[in-house]
Amino acid sequence: MDENELIQDTNLYEDVPENEGRPEREMEVYRLLERLEIPFKRLNHGPIATLEACKGVDKLLGIHMCKNLFLCNAQKTAFYLLLMPGEKKFKTKDLSGQIGSARLSFAPEEFMEEYLHISPGAVSIMGLMNDKENHVKLLIDEDVLREEFLGCHPCVNTASLRIKTKDVTEKFLPFVRHEYTTVHL
Repeated sequence: MDENELIQDTNLYEDVPENEGRPEREMEVYRLLERLEIPFKRLNHGPIATLEACKGVDKLLGIHMCKNLFLCNAQKTAFYLLLMPGEKKFKTKDLSGQIGSARLSFAPEEFMEEYLHISPGAVSIMGLMNDKENHVKLLIDEDVLREEFLGCHPCVNTASLRIKTKDVTEKFLPFVRHEYTTVHL
């Protein structure tokens, strides 16, 4: 699917959308952002499953969409959500040494759904609002933290958000009781 088919409505919205036909997991994100008084810009689009397909979204939102990788250790006892710049290559070895966890790999879908209430293609920092027992540790590449804005999905891959990075780290994460570890990739 090309950009023109993916993004038919190029309007940016700053409000909570009407609930008509939207999944509850998406609506919960908007309601929480509103409750926390975190302003956002929202772009609706067709399903986006890859970072490559996000390039048009990036331009319209004025952001660099980051990779959101859901990882685990070999025993599937430790889970991580990694946010890193889209253009960086992910090397397990570089990350493993920094967090003291050997043999990282992509976590199975069932854990993504169980802990974050997210399906593949929609992985997002917003899913941490569903991880009430802190099963998932958040790792953020230092370059992502330097950006003024963070781009993410609202727990579905049919919309994208632009949120101030500072609002995510200072309002959202404390509210959902998740700390983050800064990593260098």
